[in-house]
Amino acid sequence: MPPYSLENRLVIGIASSALFDLAESDAVFRREGEESYRTYQRDNVDNTLRPGVAFPFIRRILSLNDLAPEGDPLVEVIILSRNDPDTGLRVMRSIKTHELPISRAVFMQGRAPHRFMRALHMSLFLSADENDVREAVASGLPAGRVLGSAVADDPDDKDLRIAFDFDGVLASDESERVFQQDGLEGFRAHESLNVATPHDAGPLRDFLREINTLQRREEERRREDADYAIRVHVSIVTARNAPAHERAVLSLNNWGVTVNDAFFLGGVDKSSVMDVLRPHIFFDDQVSHLEGTSRTTPSVHIPFGVVNQGELPGTP
Repeated sequence: MPPYSLENRLVIGIASSALFDLAESDAVFRREGEESYRTYQRDNVDNTLRPGVAFPFIRRILSLNDLAPEGDPLVEVIILSRNDPDTGLRVMRSIKTHELPISRAVFMQGRAPHRFMRALHMSLFLSADENDVREAVASGLPAGRVLGSAVADDPDDKDLRIAFDFDGVLASDESERVFQQDGLEGFRAHESLNVATPHDAGPLRDFLREINTLQRREEERRREDADYAIRVHVSIVTARNAPAHERAVLSLNNWGVTVNDAFFLGGVDKSSVMDVLRPHIFFDDQVSHLEGTSRTTPSVHIPFGVVNQGELPGTP
């Protein structure tokens, strides 16, 4: 029997801290240490963990496997955990109880598991551990840290709504660096001068490309079945506005990726839009934006680029 291949699938790595609410377990670890934590997890192995920040997103993206033949899924989700296999048992039992089709896991006792992302063809890694995520991004890997607590989820809502910031997430931080150095007018002049030059790709450009593959599969299904309702909807929500919006749109076209909706807000608070859009996950590179959105929207910080370095290169 040939080995199971992860190529040509959308593969997401997720830490248990992003999939489940581990606040109680983490409190035991911080207060009493590793041995007490291990004992606590063993004693509670059959106590099902509550959904965490990324749970609604993961549940919905896995549901898209009904677009493919059984045994040949479009999407794979793999647990990447700092737990050891013993303490990870509670995580796997919780996955089973919640009826999530996740069967693969990597447990690395106290060590960062993100270094296996390339070997496992992962397009995204989600965790609540800031150090793990920053190390992954510094290594050129697409990773994000979930913020806030779990948001109430509607089980009757079958759609999957994904929202992205643009600069520092889908695109590189080139223009953000100009903004930081030269201000708004310098940024506008730079974007007008370079309007025909596509941006370099940011950390999640390829993840969007994989999402587009799922959307094309949905379009195929709808051509076969006129009653099929499209589930995946993708938006960009960015602080850009006209005329800087034009380069963003042309970059998407050049990369061969698409979004359904675009919000060019020009500095308007993103959280007010999120309250209406209600995405199941939102990716942004600036914590200041996510402080507002994370109260009502599952939010993910991408610690990429100059805004996450603390200072501009070359400055004192």
